[in-house]
Amino acid sequence: MNAALVVYSGGLDSYTLLHKALKKFDSVHAVTFNYGQKHKKEIDFAASNCAALGVPHKIINLDLDNILSDSALVGDSAIPEGNYNKDLMKMTVVPNRNMIMISIAASLAIKEKISYLWYAAHSGDHEIYPDCRPDFINKLKEVLKVCDYHEIQFEAPFQHLSKANIIAEGQKMNLNYALSWTCYEGKEKPCLKCSACLERLAAFKKNGLQDPLIDVQD
Repeated sequence: MNAALVVYSGGLDSYTLLHKALKKFDSVHAVTFNYGQKHKKEIDFAASNCAALGVPHKIINLDLDNILSDSALVGDSAIPEGNYNKDLMKMTVVPNRNMIMISIAASLAIKEKISYLWYAAHSGDHEIYPDCRPDFINKLKEVLKVCDYHEIQFEAPFQHLSKANIIAEGQKMNLNYALSWTCYEGKEKPCLKCSACLERLAAFKKNGLQDPLIDVQD
């Protein structure tokens, strides 16, 4: 069977990727990681969307607090506000997180005899996040081909697209982006101040659209 496992955070990019996979593959599974991030809002979005879509979904708890340190996303420091710059980006780096998660996802794909593993890295993932860049993706792709007797086809279909391009892809599928969560804060409403929120808002603006989560602010 033509099947894929999607690494699905519950965010905008992986939400779009999940729907792209549903159009391409006969069978789609999703995996979400609880790696000690400050809030679980994205996880809740991922779980509810998969339930609504009938997508088999696993949430894997990773007790990595002592490993994934010195990041505003998992540590004790405040989430930085404002647009991306190198100093602010450094605060949101979670060292080697994606390598760990993709490795575990590959093991799950091997267990389930799933040949394709999809990951939602895109061109807007900045240079300071090395485990989102094409060099990382291409090298890991070669490793996953030989890591087991069951070959894994590791793909990042959005690696050459911007977040605005991803939203444009989603518009072609009539996706409801109110069902995705991007904000680094886990409050009832998006903060509209963190770099993740600002990047998302800018991507919608480039498409001549308003982020549907803005309605939550009213």
